[in-house]
Amino acid sequence: MAIQITLKLTRRSRSLLGLLAIITACKCTYSPEPDQRLTLPPGWVSLGRVDPEEELSLTFALKQQNLERLSELVQVLSDPSSPQYGKYLTLEDVAELVQPSLLTFLTVQKWLSAAGARNCHSVTTRDFLTCSLSVRQAELLLPGAEFHRFVGGPAETHVVRSLHSYQLPKALAPHVDFVGGLHRFPPTSSLRQRPGPQVAGTVGMHLGVTPSVIRQRYNLTEQDVGSGTTNNSQACAQFLEQYFHNSDLVEFMHLFGGKFAHQESVARVVGKQGRGRAGIEASLDVEYLMSAGANISTWVYSSPGRHEAQEPFLQWLLLLNNQSALPYVHTVSYGDDEDSLSSAYIQRVNTEFMKAAARGLTLLFASGDSGAGCWSVSGRHKFRPSFPASSPYVTTVGGTSFRNPFLVTNEIVDYISGGGFSNVFPQPAYQEEAVAQFLKSSPKLPPSSYFNASGRAYPDVAALSDGYWVVSNSVPIPWVSGTSASTPVFGGILSLINEHRILSGRPVLGFLNPRLYQQRGAGLFDVTHGCHESCLNEEVEGQGFCSGAGWDPVTGWGTPNFPALLKTLLKP
Repeated sequence: MAIQITLKLTRRSRSLLGLLAIITACKCTYSPEPDQRLTLPPGWVSLGRVDPEEELSLTFALKQQNLERLSELVQVLSDPSSPQYGKYLTLEDVAELVQPSLLTFLTVQKWLSAAGARNCHSVTTRDFLTCSLSVRQAELLLPGAEFHRFVGGPAETHVVRSLHSYQLPKALAPHVDFVGGLHRFPPTSSLRQRPGPQVAGTVGMHLGVTPSVIRQRYNLTEQDVGSGTTNNSQACAQFLEQYFHNSDLVEFMHLFGGKFAHQESVARVVGKQGRGRAGIEASLDVEYLMSAGANISTWVYSSPGRHEAQEPFLQWLLLLNNQSALPYVHTVSYGDDEDSLSSAYIQRVNTEFMKAAARGLTLLFASGDSGAGCWSVSGRHKFRPSFPASSPYVTTVGGTSFRNPFLVTNEIVDYISGGGFSNVFPQPAYQEEAVAQFLKSSPKLPPSSYFNASGRAYPDVAALSDGYWVVSNSVPIPWVSGTSASTPVFGGILSLINEHRILSGRPVLGFLNPRLYQQRGAGLFDVTHGCHESCLNEEVEGQGFCSGAGWDPVTGWGTPNFPALLKTLLKP
């Protein structure tokens, strides 16, 4: 439940009026996000300035405390060799640890009150404040901001954003990380429908990836479903007017779910589920999370960003900060170029992932569908990592294809599978050995100038990402491809493993990466053939990294072999 903030003057807060007077009187300002990209993304156009009296919803990220202690806790709670392994924190424990100081909270509160902010709400952890202001008030509060209405993306989405850097009073520097709802444009989905390969006959062959193909390849039997007797649950998130229709889920299970026990409805929708047409991405997420993690209670987080000033991904993070009881596994098909985001924003979102890890949540993110990516810096090409895929506190899922597209065979790299090395986050200790081995043994590495070999490397794992059947708007759609498909599949399989851990009295998996790298790919099919795409120039000729034995930055440790992975991850 959101915490309503009533802006009243108390004896304690009156003592802040002197500070508030200094803040409002002083013309000294600073930019919290000086490195935020302020260019209009391709495909978006401005519809002009916004009416000064139009209402905005802005989110203020307040400075947190004890982040080093939080990082230390995540390490010991996620390390199977630690006595504290699996002794996760509650939301209230996390709030007590990281919540802003009273000075920070009251200073920002009074500053907003003086500016005329209304309907301010916080979250349980008290480190975000979301308030309503008119455009006129917001532009006075945040000097430099200039709000325009923009339209773009496949769904012709309307957003209100500023392409001008905003400033804050310098006295607020110790209190505010960034303001959400100003700069970041919605990333467009890279999910694609590929043309199906041509085939003369179908005897012994499949004509696209369905739940039965997934279960056959990853060795799931009819009995590998949820028991229905635990509090186990899983979730996916949908953004940007992406909705699922329950009737599509029913039809999908009717067509493809006849051989295993399953559920035909989502247990809970958190947020606002719109009445618009179903989105292929939202349909895919729900249908494959619920068929891989079959018969397990499933939630959908719906953050459509209906208010034009909202950032849907940020709204999802706020929802996680406001619920004491959450699903154990969350799968998210969302990503943006690292270089398009401010360091303040990236670091703060990374802290939010740390908070989730401390609570025992498994967060899985799609690695992206642009291979190694590509951009030009001062006339030189470089690979372009994606975030949140590059966060060291999430498990990132890459993509594979069947070696023979019509047979359930060994897997090879899907050339779109996102992967590489972060330019923001240093390499976490849990993966240093694996990455060093890859860099040492790979027969053909791209030029060293293209990537940061000391950065967080991703993905961590992979699953099939090519040629899925999806039901959306009552229509079966073939050959849907992208790591948006592999991510819910891997998430559903982890939910089945959580089910066994709960039934045997063990804690849920939580943040998986330290354990995953300690076990060096045990329980996973190693993918050793294929390369992903990158810059189309003479130097690399469109080729990024290539897979090989062990971990690699294309398919991670590989794809799930359920019985072996269950055996490995069921250990205490």
